[in-house]
Amino acid sequence: MRLDEAGMLPGAEHIPSPNCDERPEGVEISLIVIHNISLPPGEFGGSGVAELFTNTLDANLHPFYASIADLKVSSHFYIDRTGRIFQFVPTVMRAWHAGLSRWQGREKCNDFSIGIELEGTDHVPFTDEQYDSLKSLSLAILEKHPSCGLAGHSDIAPGRKTDPGPFFDWNRYRFSIGKLSS
Repeated sequence: MRLDEAGMLPGAEHIPSPNCDERPEGVEISLIVIHNISLPPGEFGGSGVAELFTNTLDANLHPFYASIADLKVSSHFYIDRTGRIFQFVPTVMRAWHAGLSRWQGREKCNDFSIGIELEGTDHVPFTDEQYDSLKSLSLAILEKHPSCGLAGHSDIAPGRKTDPGPFFDWNRYRFSIGKLSS
């Protein structure tokens, strides 16, 4: 698995999101941010995440959707419970996944990070298939951007975000990609 020059992952299911823009000139990618998401909350297997990231979420389909249907958000990648990888934004572009954020003294993490959403919640473990896909995807990113640090959404937006949550096994993830520190 390897990212191409356009920042696309061959083999991923590509679903273009309009919620992205150019990265600031001269900014190097230096961070991978891990998130969790499920739509509706706590339910797996639906199309809600893709619809949210493509601005096609129907606010009438679920009571929670009314509160988020107008958001303009995205992520570079999304890994469902079966390990299938979806790509919404090329890595050379800025996805809108981090929001108000700070990492090691730098603000606006969207500028220099790649966002990976895992289908899940703060309340259930992630699947082996997700960890396998996350490993392969992360190694592809690190091949192109070897100095990337690793953080959870909760690390870059403490007090505002809790994901990827207490069930994300950071030791397993770091060990699998040979990066034992963030």
